[in-house]
Amino acid sequence: MTTNPVDAPTGGALLPGAEPFEAAPGGADGRVGVLLCHGFTGSPQSLRPWAEHLAAAGFRVSLPLLPGHGTHWKDLQSTTWEDWYAELDKALRKLRDGCDAVFVAGLSMGGGLALRLAEVHGAALDGVIVVNPSVKRNASKEALIPLLARVLPAFPGIASDIKQPGSTEVAYDKVPLKAALSLTRLWAAVQADLPKVEIPLLLFRSPQDHVVHPSNSALVLEKVGSTDVTEVLLPDSYHVATLDNDARTIFEGTVEFVRRLARGAQEPAAGLADGSGAPV
Repeated sequence: MTTNPVDAPTGGALLPGAEPFEAAPGGADGRVGVLLCHGFTGSPQSLRPWAEHLAAAGFRVSLPLLPGHGTHWKDLQSTTWEDWYAELDKALRKLRDGCDAVFVAGLSMGGGLALRLAEVHGAALDGVIVVNPSVKRNASKEALIPLLARVLPAFPGIASDIKQPGSTEVAYDKVPLKAALSLTRLWAAVQADLPKVEIPLLLFRSPQDHVVHPSNSALVLEKVGSTDVTEVLLPDSYHVATLDNDARTIFEGTVEFVRRLARGAQEPAAGLADGSGAPV
């Protein structure tokens, strides 16, 4: 197995620990790929233990750094959700080239982006895993983002909502409002197409989450078109559950989910879709 950091898509100096990550194990399980998506203002560091666990299980893993992330919060101001999605779509196509089965997974906004990939690519994917997914407004003040983005550069940060003492997240200490405005447009796109998610879904949720309201997960569970849906509660973790007390529940549950579905992927998947959702 080979594991290595890969070049960042941004030009700024990376925060320590924010490097992208890839792993390419050998053997049969190496033909199964998992694309991991980090959250808004965060970095691959928040998912690195998850990625390493999946790589150790023998899966091919891709954990990109999204544009505007992992450097300085001002770098995020000039990016949009379409930029973040495009980076993941590129990584997905690369992963798909070397795999017989491919899964997408994400934390928070990364969960929303993973769902968007499932909406667009459909049966070309074999399953989706989300942790405290962000797909809608969480607080009344967020309704003011379109107005505030015109006059204020940023809100206070949302990083390191973690119950476990001593565990911290490599993320920005501010939420840039122009980027947050684009995030609201991602929410709208994901919400509109949730019924198109028909592949198996594994959803992990922290009952105590100070960043993403539980109504986000409730909306996903209500609206997706999947018939194979599993919800797992994380009672001893806050929002960044991948770095918290229930992390192993996520890691081991993901391995079990992927292996179950990868074994059933007997036929080659359909081609990946273009931006309109048509196979190419």
